[in-house]
Amino acid sequence: MIMTKFATFAAALGLTATSALAGGYVAPVVDVEPVVVEEKPASSNAGLVVPALLLLGVIAAVASDDDDS
Repeated sequence: MIMTKFATFAAALGLTATSALAGGYVAPVVDVEPVVVEEKPASSNAGLVVPALLLLGVIAAVASDDDDS
């Protein structure tokens, strides 16, 4: 009698579990909009800094020339 109840319970549990998982897992689809980052254009003075520093270095080198000949 106990084995019959246990077998019935196990069969019912097994059928319930298989029907619950019949479709399988489907990952949810999330649409993500791309993020647009607007960058400011580089300033026009950025290209002048390095040549200006080099010019100042050349002027300083010429000015400090101690040629006492």
